[in-house]
Amino acid sequence: MVHRISARFALILLVLALLVLGVACTNKKVNNPLANVNSKQPDKVLFDRAMDAMKHNHYDVARLTLQTLINTYPDSEYIARAKLGVADSWYAEGGSASLAQAEAEYKDFETFFPNMPEAAEAQLKIANIHYQEMEKPDRDYTHAMRAEDEYRQLIQQYPDSKLVPQAKQRLLEVQEVIAEREFEVARFYYLRQSYPAAIARFRSLNEEYPLYSKADQSLYLLGQSYEGEIAKLRMMITCSGNPPRPYGCIPEANKANAIQQVTRQATEAYDRILTRYPLMTYADDAKERLIALHQPVPRATKEEIAENRAEENSRHEASTFKHLMGGIERHPDVSRAASVGEPTMVDPQPVSASDVVQEATNALRGNAVGGNNQVTVEAVGVGAPPPNQAAPRSDTAGATAPPDPNELKPNVPADANELKPNVSDAGAQAPPPPLQQVNEIQQSGPASAASVDGKTPDAASSSSNKVDDSTVSSSKHKKKKGLKRIIPF
Repeated sequence: MVHRISARFALILLVLALLVLGVACTNKKVNNPLANVNSKQPDKVLFDRAMDAMKHNHYDVARLTLQTLINTYPDSEYIARAKLGVADSWYAEGGSASLAQAEAEYKDFETFFPNMPEAAEAQLKIANIHYQEMEKPDRDYTHAMRAEDEYRQLIQQYPDSKLVPQAKQRLLEVQEVIAEREFEVARFYYLRQSYPAAIARFRSLNEEYPLYSKADQSLYLLGQSYEGEIAKLRMMITCSGNPPRPYGCIPEANKANAIQQVTRQATEAYDRILTRYPLMTYADDAKERLIALHQPVPRATKEEIAENRAEENSRHEASTFKHLMGGIERHPDVSRAASVGEPTMVDPQPVSASDVVQEATNALRGNAVGGNNQVTVEAVGVGAPPPNQAAPRSDTAGATAPPDPNELKPNVPADANELKPNVSDAGAQAPPPPLQQVNEIQQSGPASAASVDGKTPDAASSSSNKVDDSTVSSSKHKKKKGLKRIIPF
């Protein structure tokens, strides 16, 4: 009997020992997935429960548990991780509303814990939120611009983070989408021959996004836009040597200067294609345009060719499935984005259409060649006399002051007699010649009007065009091929 009781008691003690040992082992296996420390504190228990709920996609339970931890244990070592866990729960849940809430939580985390390693991760997820919400180039580009700003902030604020390479690649993809949008807007203006607006857009695009997959085409259309401006300059009326001048005409020297300046700008655009993008599609077309403009054709160096080859090899073609789903998906295709090179971190000064117009106006005024010529298009147009007003005399020797109007009235003899004592004998014969000169100017008025209609100035304009063709642009007898040509040479 005694042996049975002792055996039963020993069995109970053994079971109790195993239970105690099992509980102890269980407590030792509970590890913090982020901090990797062992603890039996209640704040850690709450944190572990929240992480377990996150693994099973119970995001509302995880947020409630983490919020309990934050409110109950404000001095806990898990406060920072709990705040980051709340943001991660919103981020993992997805949806526009949840992602907006996640962005706010990540911003708060960066504000309160800027020196923690997880701060760079929070910034990356903020940028990824806008990357996921980014739409195609022809739609709303708000999220694309926000994604660009957030990725740049990560690269500049956390340069030593291991997440920087990932952020740079995403930034290149975002800039590909933004550049595509700018290209389509510029091309819209180009096709409608709004060349100042097209030039402003193309110039800003080429300066800001040099790794754009259509950078060569953008430069080519920029050169074509400049050639369109040259065509408009050639159609302007050139002022004749002696007044009266037709309204809206420009001096021949100013016209030549403007054509020379725009030709130089077009040449720079074509030169950049051959030196920066020598392996891309529009390199041959750029060479043809330079030859047509009688400009030297540059050659790319080995380094420039190697750089462009690396960029082109890093691009990818979209799959067949991606092409089929292109019309249905809301997100853009970023397969053509480069995988090498550094993204643009600072936006250059944008070029506006008013800046392009101002440059052309300054060239027409002669400012680009010294600014000595004071005759402008506006001055000629404003100073032209009306048809029924006599032109001022500038060729008479005594025309220092206008004559008295009473001298021109032969029906008033009293006024003539009163002026006799004040006029010398040598000047007594002066009144008849001025009357004769005024009549001659009035008789030549119809001839001046005929010149305004296009007879005499056209001859002068055609002669000036010949001079411009041979001395300034040197672009006669050319024939264009390929895309839509602008100038009828």
